Amino acid sequence: MAETQKGKTTAVVSYITPVGFIIALFMNMDDKHKLASFHIRQALGTHIIFYLLGTLASMFTNFYVPTAFYLVYVIMVIYGLVSAVQGEFRLIPFIGIYFQKWFKSIK
Repeated sequence: MAETQKGKTTAVVSYITPVGFIIALFMNMDDKHKLASFHIRQALGTHIIFYLLGTLASMFTNFYVPTAFYLVYVIMVIYGLVSAVQGEFRLIPFIGIYFQKWFKSIK
């Protein structure tokens, strides 16, 4: 039970800013948890998407494009957080499968 809780805690921390992602990596170094590793990969992809698309969205002077971008990012993070809190292996829709493939070296 405590083992599962530690994996959940690490998984949740990974979604809380890029600094939280780095902390989660260190938390998962010694005792590898499948749940934590899964969510660390999802969080890394989410954070990378945030910066890549944020750069593109900042080029628009229109209010709606950056707002839509931030809304999508917040929804992705909330989706991942809820999944981590529930202890489930739910992929972020549409792109989560790619995060698992691209970052499979994170174990």
